[in-house]
Formats: sequence, structure tokens, C-alpha cells
Amino acid sequence: MSTFPRPGFLAIELDGAGRDGADITRAVLAAESAGFHAATFTDAPAPGRTNALQRAAFAGPVTRTIALVPEVDTVYTEPFHVSTQLASLDHVSGGRAGWIVAAAESPEAAAAVGRSSVTGAALGQEAAASIEVSRRLWDSWEDDAVIRDVPTGRYIDVDKLHYADFETPAGFAGAGYSVKGPSIIPRPLQGQLPVLVPASLLGEVSAEAVDAVLVSAPTAELLAAEVRDVRARVGAGVAIVAELDVVLDTRGQAAGSRGATFDGGRAAFAGSAAGLADFLASLLAEADGVRLHPASLFIDLEELSRLVLPELRRRGLLRPVVQDGTFRDVLGLERPASRYASATAAPQGAGK
Repeated sequence: MSTFPRPGFLAIELDGAGRDGADITRAVLAAESAGFHAATFTDAPAPGRTNALQRAAFAGPVTRTIALVPEVDTVYTEPFHVSTQLASLDHVSGGRAGWIVAAAESPEAAAAVGRSSVTGAALGQEAAASIEVSRRLWDSWEDDAVIRDVPTGRYIDVDKLHYADFETPAGFAGAGYSVKGPSIIPRPLQGQLPVLVPASLLGEVSAEAVDAVLVSAPTAELLAAEVRDVRARVGAGVAIVAELDVVLDTRGQAAGSRGATFDGGRAAFAGSAAGLADFLASLLAEADGVRLHPASLFIDLEELSRLVLPELRRRGLLRPVVQDGTFRDVLGLERPASRYASATAAPQGAGK
């Protein structure tokens, strides 16, 4: 069984929120008001649209409770930049940031940065290295490194900053690199941001390196079984998040008549709000959380807010939303101490 605290949580993908700040604000505030625990941001390229991390950062100051979890590339983005930008997101959101690790084959992205295209197992190796670099850099500032000592004019205690000293391991398929550090950003408010990876990366990325796994299946009927299979592979200490496309009956229009198109690799539910509530109830008996991908964000979000989430809460299946909480709180994770902190420092709890 999972060590994740019951009941579970719900996340919603906000990729359909549009391109400008007003649309992002409207979407994330609607999701927060509905009681979603986390909002995710896909990094699919689109002309004129900011990337996922920038959209999440925009949402940080206007929200209070919802976790903000962007998808960030690990193959063609420098790990140092990934780490510092995510740390900044954690600060601007008050400790509500997370990271969906992306590692996809993309000849276009490779050409844009002047690199050879990465394929196969090398994708997972790039992801694993980027995660390790980021975790070391987040720890490279101890929690009390910033001292703001006005009389002496010292802002930082340099003895509380540490080198990350990372080198890609032997057998690394891509171009090897090293990262010295320390980071240029103080330690994230959470200490370590929760790291989520798709199940397809497991193997090259170890379960010990991540906090949650995103699980997909080709049909809704197979999703619970896939969740059980992944849980058996990763153990009880990693949260399992099921992926589900959703199109709902709306007022005066059946789900089947709405002409929705879905990602063929994800399970899909099409039907009534009551039917979705029943399906999610059975799914949350297996998974620690579910991420919903609405066919039409604002249309389906209204039905989710009005009918589905209230029913799941009535049944006691969703964790309460915590004011001024962190994403680690949602996942039931304690705040970890820096790996570089002195042995005499007071312990701050275990965790990744």
C-alpha cells in the first residue's frame, strides 16, 4: 500500500487556458476556486505563447492554495537553468511549485539549440541527470545561508553555500557535462520541489529520485490495472497519479456530440458528471491522485466545479485544501534538510 495520506488529490491541466495573462488568471483562479489541489502546465510549443514555467510563474502571485506544476524539458534545456527557474517559481508561489519532468524526442528543439537529436534510452539518462543536478543545486544553499547582517554588510554566509560537483556518469549516452555550483538562487521554500515523471521514464530514472509518477493507459478500463502495476514497481513511497482525459455532458449537450479529440495514449472518460464521480471514486481507491485533461477547459471546468468535486468531497474522497500550504504538504512529504548542511545542524525531517 502507498504511504500517501488518504484521501487523494486532483490536479487539472490548464493547457487550454489561452495565451495571455487574463486567460491564465481566469483559468487558475477557477481551478483554485473549484478546489483542485494542483494545476499543471504543458510545455507544448505554440506561436506567441509563453512556456509552461513562465505561465506557472505568472499564476504564482494571484493564487493562495493551488500547487503550480509546469512541465520543463530536461533534454535541450541546461540543468542549471532548470534548477534556478524552478527555485524562483517556488519562491514566487510561496512554496507551491512542482516539476513535471519532460524528456521527448524533438529534432526541432535539437536544431534550435544546435544539438544532435536525442532518442531512446538517452532521453531517460538526460532526465535523470537533470533531476540530480537540480536536487544538488537546491541543496547548495543551506536554509540559513541568507543572513542580511547590516552592521557587517554581509548578505550571505559563504560557509553555508556549497559546490554541487556533478559530473555525468560513465556510459552517459549524450555529451557529458559537469556542474560546479552553487546555485544563484537561495534554497527553495520547500527545500526540494516535488518531482513528477511519466512512467515511461522509469528505469533510466530511478524511483528513489522522484516523488510521484504519472501513469497513463490506452483505455479507462485498463487505467486502474496500470496504476497497480506501476505501484508494484516503484514501491509505497512514491505517489501514483493517474492521467485521464475528460469530456462531460453539459447543459443541453451530450459529451458524445461535442466532437472532442484526445491524446490516443491517455485513457478517456466521456459522459455525465455523476458517471465521472463514480469512475474517479473507483480510481482514487488505487491511485493517490488523478490529473484531469479537460476536452474544453472552461466548459468542462464549470461542470467539474459545479458537480464533480463537490460530490467527491461529500463522499470523503478528496483531501481538504490547505490555506498557505505547500505542494509537499499535498503529497504528504516532510521538508528535507540540505544534504550539505553540517552534521551539527538540527534535523528537519526526511524526504527527497
